Amino acid sequence: MKQYGAEFIGTFWLVLGGCGSAVLAAAFPDLGIGLLGVSLAFGLTVLTMAFAIGHISGCHLNPAVSIGLYVGQRFEAKDLVPYIIAQVLGGVAAGGVLYLIASGKAGFDVTAGFASNGYGEHSPGGYSLFSAFITEVVMTLMFLVIILGATDKRAPKGFAPIAIGLGLTLIHLISIPVTNTSVNPARSTGVALFAGGWAISQLWLFWIAPIIGAVLGGIMYRFIGSDQG
Repeated sequence: MKQYGAEFIGTFWLVLGGCGSAVLAAAFPDLGIGLLGVSLAFGLTVLTMAFAIGHISGCHLNPAVSIGLYVGQRFEAKDLVPYIIAQVLGGVAAGGVLYLIASGKAGFDVTAGFASNGYGEHSPGGYSLFSAFITEVVMTLMFLVIILGATDKRAPKGFAPIAIGLGLTLIHLISIPVTNTSVNPARSTGVALFAGGWAISQLWLFWIAPIIGAVLGGIMYRFIGSDQG
């Protein structure tokens, strides 16, 4: 049970830290952290939690990552559903806390986005459904390759959290303009449930595309990371 609690706490921190930076700090007058700051915030949540709970649960914090690790033969099927439930609950809890904080400001409008992921008119840069789908698949695929490679027993010891955290930062730097960056169904769900409306109607993409990318990443690393030539 401890590993499920760790996944809840870790995903809570990822959503609160990453989406919180986007909602509360990204556009703060004259001092806003912008796209670069939000990207760094997401990476830092994973970096800090990897050191804090990696030895307890593996620090997945993401249903797509858990599925990709299973496909990559690094995770047992019996833990998949409990991990995913814990991750989604952690994301929703963080969304609730963020809503309580953000709603304390006059003029706050949760339907304006609330750091939700979207495509078409709800893409930050106006990108299409096709562009959003390709982006989420490819970014999640690469994230899984980074995770599987950095945690390989042959990789340098102790550096995996840094590689994974910086990897997530880079993914956000690339894809925030396209989808606001998901690569994580729990992150998307945690804020979409509070934003409602279009955020919920588009949520399907941010489950399907990251999971497809994670499966492909798991398969790819099994091939390139095999001990056999």
